[in-house]
Amino acid sequence: MTNLNNNATWKDYLELTKPKVVVLILVTAVVGMFMATPGMVPWNILIIATIGIGFAAGGAAVVNHIVDQKIDAIMARTLKRPIATGKIDDKKAMMLAAVLSITSIVMLYFFINPLTALLTFFGLVGYAFVYTMYLKRATPQNIVIGGLSGAIPPLLGWTAVDGYAGTIHPHALLLVLIIFVWTPPHFWALAIFRRDEYAKANIPMLPVTHGIDFTKTSIILYTILLIFAGLLPYLTRMSGLVYAISSSILGLIFLGYAVKLKLSKERKIAMDTFKYSINYLLLMFIALLVDHYFWY
Repeated sequence: MTNLNNNATWKDYLELTKPKVVVLILVTAVVGMFMATPGMVPWNILIIATIGIGFAAGGAAVVNHIVDQKIDAIMARTLKRPIATGKIDDKKAMMLAAVLSITSIVMLYFFINPLTALLTFFGLVGYAFVYTMYLKRATPQNIVIGGLSGAIPPLLGWTAVDGYAGTIHPHALLLVLIIFVWTPPHFWALAIFRRDEYAKANIPMLPVTHGIDFTKTSIILYTILLIFAGLLPYLTRMSGLVYAISSSILGLIFLGYAVKLKLSKERKIAMDTFKYSINYLLLMFIALLVDHYFWY
């Protein structure tokens, strides 16, 4: 890490929270809120739960920046991050992570419900510490095992509306399953594109340990599994035809990208697949929301 300086701006602190990732997380969480009720989500729950979940996600992201600063300084994708460049020191970053995380749990516990606060806490610890500090460096299945913590935002949104009795609705777990199965092909596509950088940083991502071709095959298999997982909301009558058709089309397009990636030697296809995977998840949850109110 370079010498510390005092040129950090609010944009640098915002970057520590990974705002683009947090936005995607919040979309899935908010959709989870609306899926939990046939009507409108109460405004107080919508606002407070969104802020609380967003703060937790941001806090976990800051911890990720702190722990991965040496890796970030090696990889081209991350070498300009505020901690890696020395714009923000560890102490200030840890204070930010603590404030965001504690504020999140307190808000959710007292103004939403204890179940949502507890699940948020487990998700925060799972990503910030179990995945970032251990799994990421321990196994090529890091993103598979650690993906569970990143898959729970729609569950948090659902329990924010429907978790006052301390129970979890089975339909909320289907949304978790979709993101859980989506995470490996999403991240492995990026890992293929950044394979040499991960190898240089000594991170055992699947393309590093098992090769690019094996990873491409794994992406196809997980994408097929994702198509079936994506249909479960329809098969369990949680959602209707609008969602089923949308899910099928989006899944087949994803599979098309995965097959093209398998057959091509161009690195650019890996990044195209990664970018589409983000659009896939966003559109899937929008389809859930549209379908949900289409039938009411």
